[in-house]
Amino acid sequence: MQAHLRNIRISPKKVNLLAGLIRKKTPTQAIDFLKFVPKKAARFLIKAIQSALANAENNFKQQAEKLEIQEVIVTGGAMLKRGLPVSRGRYHRIRKRTSHISVKLQAKTSSNQK
Repeated sequence: MQAHLRNIRISPKKVNLLAGLIRKKTPTQAIDFLKFVPKKAARFLIKAIQSALANAENNFKQQAEKLEIQEVIVTGGAMLKRGLPVSRGRYHRIRKRTSHISVKLQAKTSSNQK
């Protein structure tokens, strides 16, 4: 039960800040938390979690209340290379980074329930 978002136009470092906060939570808790976070990465993480949740419900017949986020992996994607001409005929490289986000869900075990 997983979902992948590829080539998201945001730096992986920025997404990883929020990814660490939602690990080991239920998908509904994570979505509720991310709705009130004023960062661009929150939108992409919500989208990935909702996609993984839909995959779990439609493909594996799981209930949303009985799932938790097993892992959220954020890796770097392709880099768009741009540049900016500066004085004395020089050129400063600008690297526009992209991210790949993977979200895996698992069924709660009896020891994890509170």
